[in-house]
Amino acid sequence: MKVETSSNDEREKRAAGAKRNGKKLVARKRDCRRRTRRRVQAASSAIQRLFLACKSVFKGPGTVPEPPDVQMLQLLLDKMRAQDVGLSTDILFFKAKNTSKRTPRITYSTIYQCDNFSICIFFLPPRAVIPLHNHPGMTVFSKLLLGSMHIKSYDWVDPNASCNPTSSERLRPAKLVVDSDFTAPCNTSVLYPTTGGNIHTFTAITPCAVLDVLGPPYSNEDGRDITYYRDYPDTKYSVGAAEQGGRKDYRIGWLEEIDLSKDLKMDGVEYLGPQVIDG
Repeated sequence: MKVETSSNDEREKRAAGAKRNGKKLVARKRDCRRRTRRRVQAASSAIQRLFLACKSVFKGPGTVPEPPDVQMLQLLLDKMRAQDVGLSTDILFFKAKNTSKRTPRITYSTIYQCDNFSICIFFLPPRAVIPLHNHPGMTVFSKLLLGSMHIKSYDWVDPNASCNPTSSERLRPAKLVVDSDFTAPCNTSVLYPTTGGNIHTFTAITPCAVLDVLGPPYSNEDGRDITYYRDYPDTKYSVGAAEQGGRKDYRIGWLEEIDLSKDLKMDGVEYLGPQVIDG
């Protein structure tokens, strides 16, 4: 058996050293806890939850999210507010009055983009217009975060018909889905590849911020390029057999494909809100 022969002085030194080491160990643990809390806070933010949901819901080109997944994304977006992406009505954009006679410039921030989906914010000053445009093969969620705007949207009467490019037959019928004013906070709108108002236009009444989720995003390579239209509203249109109670009335517009207006100006700006953590 080994006999401890340390003196009292040695024991006191070891005790003091252990005490100092203990303090350092506690300090390190506290630092780790602080770092962990910050990471957890970032990972549990509203935009992070939305990002993770998008990663699980969107499966790539040629797919449409299942109804339960659509409902989940809607619920997440319905709860989101401007501050969740770092916005406030106190910033200059939402206070400045646009007195210029020039076409108001639209700005946008990309929060995240991959092959399967994109998340971005559009900022529209008063009177700014995003012209009537389509979303080929895409499912789109739009959440008005701030301001008031007018939204008008159409679906093709016959989604499978192709537009004849000849000058005499360039108009194609589309049924009107939405033609109303919206003010934040309001529920999220969802449009699908052929239903829900796939072709839409935004007109800002006040300064606006719109959070958009597109799955998949636009792509020239995959044939999901954007097309712009001019609409010519028409009268009520009826389909179905009246005697069977199957007649449906809706308003139509005749849509004409147009070139992108030179007056449409969009500037990309850096996203400065809460960041998403990928991986």
